Amino acid sequence: MPCYSIEGVIPVIDPSAYVHPTAVLIGDVIVGPDCYIGPCASLRGDFGRIVLHRGANVQDTCVVHGFPSADTVIEENGHVGHGAVLHSCVVRRDALVGMNAVVMDEAEIGQQSIVAASAFIRAGMKIPPRSLVAGVPAKVIRDLSAEEIQWKLEGTQTYHNLTQRCLAGMQEVVPLTAIEQDRPRVQAPAFEPLIATKRQ
Repeated sequence: MPCYSIEGVIPVIDPSAYVHPTAVLIGDVIVGPDCYIGPCASLRGDFGRIVLHRGANVQDTCVVHGFPSADTVIEENGHVGHGAVLHSCVVRRDALVGMNAVVMDEAEIGQQSIVAASAFIRAGMKIPPRSLVAGVPAKVIRDLSAEEIQWKLEGTQTYHNLTQRCLAGMQEVVPLTAIEQDRPRVQAPAFEPLIATKRQ
């Protein structure tokens, strides 16, 4: 994977973490145990430190960066969806930042909170625990239900599983030129989008 030191500061990746070969890590980046870093993610620790605690995931095309002397932290089981941008902020334990959301400087996403897709979290905003946040600029919409919090946890657990699957079996290959007979499916654990669970 593209991994670069700057001024002698080298990224740290726990051996139990999975970092996709197309992700880029620069400088003061610390990836903890059981973390997942997706394709084309950019974690630039060339100004401030970036820290991922156990079981956090940063999905494809996310950008994580920060100001000098400011840490950007994703706590245990923090879940950062496709294309999100984090800058000098803190994502507390078991919180989710939705796809294409932006979390600005000195903002804090409270424990077990969910930031909706494409939300804009302004600089300095403090999100209370167990809250649903949405909008541009983002506002706290309501408290989360126990079912929604459980759904988020199960989603993060699918990324824990993906970390193990990638470490065990992902490899670069030459694509096939035709669909084979009885084509298999990947063996991902069962998990549905939140909208599907509400129909049940």
